[in-house]
Amino acid sequence: MALRGRPRSFDREIALERVMKVFWEKGYECAQINDFTAAIGITPPSFYAAFGSKEQAFREAVDYYMATIGGASLEALDQAESFQQGIRAMLEVNADKAYACHAGGCMLSVSSIQCKPENKPVKDFLKAIRQASFGRIYARCVRALQDGDLPAGTDLTQMAEFYHAMLQSLSYEARDGSTREAVQSIIEMAMRAMPQAVTKQA
Repeated sequence: MALRGRPRSFDREIALERVMKVFWEKGYECAQINDFTAAIGITPPSFYAAFGSKEQAFREAVDYYMATIGGASLEALDQAESFQQGIRAMLEVNADKAYACHAGGCMLSVSSIQCKPENKPVKDFLKAIRQASFGRIYARCVRALQDGDLPAGTDLTQMAEFYHAMLQSLSYEARDGSTREAVQSIIEMAMRAMPQAVTKQA
């Protein structure tokens, strides 16, 4: 049966971006349908016709976030010439993106700090994305060891865990109102924990 609602006269990508920002600011559980309809300028039936449900809208918003803002830091990590340059780029891009929404922080980190039992699928969805991010950092650590950017015997799991935790820490700093300059100081401290490359880059 066809879903009822006013015909979708809005740009869906713009609507999705606005939905993303609502979730980013309020978190999954606190965001309400009237927040989305006010942000987009449509009625509740049109919202459901476009997105199906709040959870489906959230999943689409997270996918959009990762394809635009959220994935940029890991792309910077992967594309840098050296591991050391990549980690710095990852942290700095992450810090910049943490201020892309006035609410501050990372959408993934702040959306489900607390979840009711019935919303566990949402929490598990976000956890899986964070685990995938950790996996990309770990894979880059492995490549760094092979390339000579890290000394033999480096605990790659610990290193990946540390810099993955730094991403989340920077997000919370931004969410709590720290300035970009203050966050940069944290990045500089984190980089002092990074060993120098053991072979010269070509």
